[in-house]
Amino acid sequence: MFLIRFIIPLLATLTLLAALATPITEYLVLGWFRRDVEQRAQLIAQSVDDTLVTLWQGKKKLTPYQKLFDNIARDQRVLAAGLCLADDSALVLSQDWPQAMPCPPGLDAQQYQVMPVQSREIMVAGFPLALPEVGRVHFVILHDMAFSSQRVRETKIFFLGFIIVVALVAAGVTILTARITLRSWIGRLRTTLANPETSFTSQNLPREFLPVVREVRQMLRDMRSGGYGLEPIKVQWTPQTLKTLLGTELPETEAIIVSNREPYIHNLKDGQLQLQRPASGVVTALEPIMRACGGTWIAHGSGSGDKRAVDAQDCVAVPPEAPAYTLRRVWLTEEEERGYYYGFANEGLWPLCHISFVRPIFRAEDWEHYKAVNRKFADAVIAQAKTSHPLVLVQDYHFALLPQYIREKLPDATIVTFWHIPWPNPEMFSICPWREEILSGLLGSSVLGFHTQFHCQNFMDSVDRFLESNINRDQAIITTQQRPTLIRPYPISIAWPPEGLEAVPPAPDCRAAIIQHFNLRPDAVIGVGVERFDYTKGITDRFLAVGAFLRQYPEWRGRFSFIQTAAPTRSELPAYQAIRDETQRTVDAINAEFGTADYQPIILITTHQEPKAVFELFRAADLCVVSSLHDGMNLVAKEFVATRDDERGVLILSTFAGASKELFEALLVNPYDAHGMAQAIHRAVTMTAEEQKERMRLLRNMVEDNNVFYWAARMLLDASQLRKRAHISKFMSGHTPTGALRDSLTDLVFEP
Repeated sequence: MFLIRFIIPLLATLTLLAALATPITEYLVLGWFRRDVEQRAQLIAQSVDDTLVTLWQGKKKLTPYQKLFDNIARDQRVLAAGLCLADDSALVLSQDWPQAMPCPPGLDAQQYQVMPVQSREIMVAGFPLALPEVGRVHFVILHDMAFSSQRVRETKIFFLGFIIVVALVAAGVTILTARITLRSWIGRLRTTLANPETSFTSQNLPREFLPVVREVRQMLRDMRSGGYGLEPIKVQWTPQTLKTLLGTELPETEAIIVSNREPYIHNLKDGQLQLQRPASGVVTALEPIMRACGGTWIAHGSGSGDKRAVDAQDCVAVPPEAPAYTLRRVWLTEEEERGYYYGFANEGLWPLCHISFVRPIFRAEDWEHYKAVNRKFADAVIAQAKTSHPLVLVQDYHFALLPQYIREKLPDATIVTFWHIPWPNPEMFSICPWREEILSGLLGSSVLGFHTQFHCQNFMDSVDRFLESNINRDQAIITTQQRPTLIRPYPISIAWPPEGLEAVPPAPDCRAAIIQHFNLRPDAVIGVGVERFDYTKGITDRFLAVGAFLRQYPEWRGRFSFIQTAAPTRSELPAYQAIRDETQRTVDAINAEFGTADYQPIILITTHQEPKAVFELFRAADLCVVSSLHDGMNLVAKEFVATRDDERGVLILSTFAGASKELFEALLVNPYDAHGMAQAIHRAVTMTAEEQKERMRLLRNMVEDNNVFYWAARMLLDASQLRKRAHISKFMSGHTPTGALRDSLTDLVFEP
């Protein structure tokens, strides 16, 4: 079938070309033969011109002319010859002169013309001549042009035969080349599909296949994210389009976000309030959404000046320069914060979900504080809600019980919970002593979202293992106690372009500033890492990779510098103190091995950096390393891509970060393999500008198309569909609002 589909169109095309080319060929061949005959006639006339005059002895002695013309007519292509008078009468003609053809009329100068005579074409060539006593006559030569028609037919046959041979040879060579090329390409593509961590690059696929690569890449993303809803319609998602969506799909909806970390922190310094934006992926993702849709953000007030900044209802309008929404702060005692946040959330759930070989610690008193704080936040949501059916967006592992607590008081609320960290497999999750309570609490949500389909699958497997439930895996709906919950992957992202990026200088200026600030060589190759000081981020592992790189490639010593910013976090916990000490020892050892008086291969900055400083560092870098040992998404990778509008720089990304399921054009690495990461660093520093541009352009397209507003829109559209179905169910059946919402979820059918 492949041969038929390929050869038939090829032969049809060549046949059409041959049909179009045949008249042109015929015209050219006839023209060549005619010019050849004309030249032969002229040559004959020139050779006998003097003879014709010499033989003239008057009209009574024309016999010499007769013999001369008969001799001329013996030529295979000459039909006849003769002398014609000015009045078109014949003076003397050869014996073979056609009887049906008199002397051609109108001869007044040397000329050539083709005339039809008895179903054949005759070329008439006339040459003027002056004879004594007679005056002006014409020496006329007739050529039979039948041979030209025969030659044209032979040429046509040869031409068509040549076209057919060329077509067959071309088809054979093309098919053979196509099969070899496609077999190689399909093999590589099959390998990539079988191994999601394999990147699509110009190195392992020909350039002409890059458009196909983009389509396959998008298809893979859609399959992993359960692609549906918005993909058929391409929308440039911005705060304005998100606000329009809210006005259209969720008009007059009260939106409430709940998170542990607040988007703005007020600290006291020398008696004055200072505003700080924390380094948090949750805040980075959600703050632009609240600016777009308004509403209330409920968070733990952790700043030393937070209480001074709020009003009597513990609220403050933010952002300060252009208030767009309300920040409601919840106050925790030291015991509550220690037990709920540092204890159960970060010594228990965090290492449980991040498989990074730190043992989870579960204490009964921490669990009690965790429950109490979740109750406190639920009370804040209920107090803040102005209607009985708000849209509540619950964020992260700090509030696993919150959806159920809210549902008890606001049964008609639409609760969308997003779990920002990985969800472990059932065996790992079984370590938690209160696993059933956590699962039940999360299933109080209307919609429960994770970063990847793999995390969704792990959650459903955990519910299947530990709770009595009805799991519809085709539609990803879990029903417990007649209350369904939709389980969906929503890969989180960042705003496009990131807020404040417009104030950052271009890449060359940033590079010059960083080189000057850190006293680097003008031709320095700069690697960067931007993280909170967390054991899941693999900071020590990337430093070990830098050391391995400098050992394997000593020519880069003195030129390659790695700048790492690591904002302190959870410093009270022993595991975090240990990772900071281990990291510092690693830095000291590598700098001692490869450093000099004026060169340090690793520059470690352990203070908080404002977004502008981070963006400047990204733009100055030749490469960025994200080596998470286990991560839900990791927005640092996407922020690096978003800052590189110069389409330069290389992203080295851990396969254990959720971002690796989207950023295929990064150099994907195993952070536990120092040698492999060293090879990736070498690949990055030696990569051509053309390949960097090709990779970065694809990465930027992905981040731009799938930005944080697109992430929010998908969740909000699902929430909107739930609310509409609940309203219709209530209207049609007369159910109570609680029953309407339950029935709407039970009957909900999404395309899998």
